[in-house]
Amino acid sequence: MLVKMITGVLATLMALGFFVVPILKLKDPALIGVIVIGVVLMLVDLAQKLRSKED
Repeated sequence: MLVKMITGVLATLMALGFFVVPILKLKDPALIGVIVIGVVLMLVDLAQKLRSKED
């Protein structure tokens, strides 16, 4: 469980770090919306995986 949480948070932080550059350089509202939706879906998936009993 702890390994899942650490790797999930690390992956989320790495993805956010990767997406910061296009957001700052392009500043396109449509691109920002797609990235925000993707990050929200990533966080929902992480929460579901942490709540599952499969290990």
